[in-house]
Amino acid sequence: MSNASITTNNLTIGYENHVVQRDVSFSLFAGEMVCMLGPNGCGKSTLLRTLAGLQPALNGNFKVVEFQRFNVQSAIALVLTERLSLDNTTVHDVVAMGRYPYTSFLGGLSANDEQVIAQSLSAVGLGGTEHTYFNAHSDGEKQRALIAKAIAQETPIILLDEPTAHLDLPNRIRILQLLRRLAHEQGKTILISTHELDLAIQLSDRILLLSENGVQLDTAAQLRQTKAFTQAFGMDIFHPLEQTH
Repeated sequence: MSNASITTNNLTIGYENHVVQRDVSFSLFAGEMVCMLGPNGCGKSTLLRTLAGLQPALNGNFKVVEFQRFNVQSAIALVLTERLSLDNTTVHDVVAMGRYPYTSFLGGLSANDEQVIAQSLSAVGLGGTEHTYFNAHSDGEKQRALIAKAIAQETPIILLDEPTAHLDLPNRIRILQLLRRLAHEQGKTILISTHELDLAIQLSDRILLLSENGVQLDTAAQLRQTKAFTQAFGMDIFHPLEQTH
């Protein structure tokens, strides 16, 4: 496998008076989709925010590979969980926000910017919707537009916090399938925080499993074999009915 896109070394994350996870060490690679699972409060969102530079690490360090024409901040696109309501804003306007790091001093979009926007919308199945209003779309379509915005940033790494929240099952499946294709076909490193256990286990290349016992990164099959899921969630998530009395 190629060189790591993100590497953490004995990373401690949390807040000034509260450590959420300590001594976190792992590597993520280009071309893979990794799903981050774990109980509530184990630090999934905190880890994403730390890697994205939105909050400082408490100890240790992490490294983002220095891609050509990228610095640490511009190498990462972040998609947060949010139900946006943008009045009088078109889908094109939303996706165009991803091009701002590349626009001129006056903020104008070039022909290349417009091409990237169109290609990003096409990649998420929203081609031809650029002139429609963002608020006119369903939650699933809005989420795909936000992912298109991240694609338009042309970053090698995309971090997503609960991208399938608020979506019905068909749209949850479509979003994770889309992200998997982006990783495999465009060579991006994609890290997703999610509660979609079944879908994550089926679709991810590896699982980053967080719990009060620490952090493990491996394939779903290997984590299941070592009973890591049972230890993390405090129950057998694959046979929950067997534990009822």
